[in-house]
Amino acid sequence: MNTVDGRRASDLRVAVVGGGIGGLATAAFLHRAGIEATVYEQAPALTEVGAGLVVSPNAVRLLRSLGRLDRLRERAVPLQVGWEFRRWEDGRVLFSQNLGEECEQRFGEQSYVAHRADLLTAVKAAVPESWLRLGTRLAGLRRLDRGVELTFADGSREVADVVVGADGVHTTVGQFVTAAGSPRFSGMCAWRSLVAAENAPAFARRPVQTLWLGPDRHLVHYPISAGKQINIVAFGPAHDWTTESWSAEGRIEDLRAEFAGWSDDLEALLSAAERTGRWALLDRDPLPRWTDGPVALLGDAAHPMFPFFAQGAAQAMEDAAVLAGCLAGLPEDPPAALRRYEDIRRPRATRVQQMSRGRAESNHLPDGPAQRARDASFTSEDPLAHNEWLYGHDAELVLRESPTQP
Repeated sequence: MNTVDGRRASDLRVAVVGGGIGGLATAAFLHRAGIEATVYEQAPALTEVGAGLVVSPNAVRLLRSLGRLDRLRERAVPLQVGWEFRRWEDGRVLFSQNLGEECEQRFGEQSYVAHRADLLTAVKAAVPESWLRLGTRLAGLRRLDRGVELTFADGSREVADVVVGADGVHTTVGQFVTAAGSPRFSGMCAWRSLVAAENAPAFARRPVQTLWLGPDRHLVHYPISAGKQINIVAFGPAHDWTTESWSAEGRIEDLRAEFAGWSDDLEALLSAAERTGRWALLDRDPLPRWTDGPVALLGDAAHPMFPFFAQGAAQAMEDAAVLAGCLAGLPEDPPAALRRYEDIRRPRATRVQQMSRGRAESNHLPDGPAQRARDASFTSEDPLAHNEWLYGHDAELVLRESPTQP
């Protein structure tokens, strides 16, 4: 066990591999805790590919804790009617639920929809600029008697007391934590498009997260960027598409063809889209472990999940808050602090990961008895109460109430 007697939080040096939302959130919470960190990102600039995401109350309270919620609010759109489910062929509303005042009353925070880049910018504002090392790709790790040596593609080396792998589903750091193997293709793909609000039908400009459900496919849309753009994300069979990259370009005519014969309203929205990204969705079983000594995984590197619960960014932010808090509470023994982090976070993130996987089957039911039963169940449920375990979660409170020792 790598115990450093008498070490204070301010003595720790943490290397964070990956400069996405999870990596920057880790650096932000470490900075607040008085722990020095360096973020190593292989891209030459911090940009979030993709488009929109949901910032749910469990993530919003963490942004507030960092003092960066106002930064997000400058461009995020607060949801009023939070969920609206529509039937694929005629646009009939199957269910809708208020997510404005009721959400805030129940969970203490609102829900927002935003461009990923706007959330990244808000989190980045809590990280010292001097902590960022861009254009730096990790090549390997080597355990030392005290800490870890990082080797980079340009031949440079650094030593840190703790390494955090926030480097996504194709994690390099993960190879040094667990031999879980590569993720597998799910047989589904996703499409993302942005439509200028002035070109979109009026129904799509409302502050609503709308889900269109149909056989083998579903589509979600909502406004982002202070209402100036409409984010569209659609899911369906991958066919022969196996490219897994958010920067991969698809053909807009293929996206329209996937939803041909759906409601005229939806086809009108898709006709306003001029380009689309397309990527294959990967699936991975829950990892058997997230940590190994002074090395830990976080976010998609630890628990890649389908986007059907819209919780990828939120769960990474929860990871970040807990990991930083554990290191601050047990700086003299980083491996023990990381084990505590894993013990706190893995059960919850695994639950979200598995439920996100199960949502695909429900959303893509073919027309028939099971689909009618699903649609009928919407009116008998209270999704806010049903998801209180998800949105009402306070990661920092859970940390404070958990045992100090793992």
